[in-house]
Amino acid sequence: MSHAGYVAVSYGLVLGSTVAYAAWVLVKGRRLSRQVPPEDRRWL
Repeated sequence: MSHAGYVAVSYGLVLGSTVAYAAWVLVKGRRLSRQVPPEDRRWL
């Protein structure tokens, strides 16, 4: 594999892991927000 191939794979891994982490944070936040009583939800 050429240097460009390694760079492309590295960029793909970084981008993929960043998207996966962002999705995990959103899912976790939504799951946690359901546990907060409605009167304490300041963001709504």
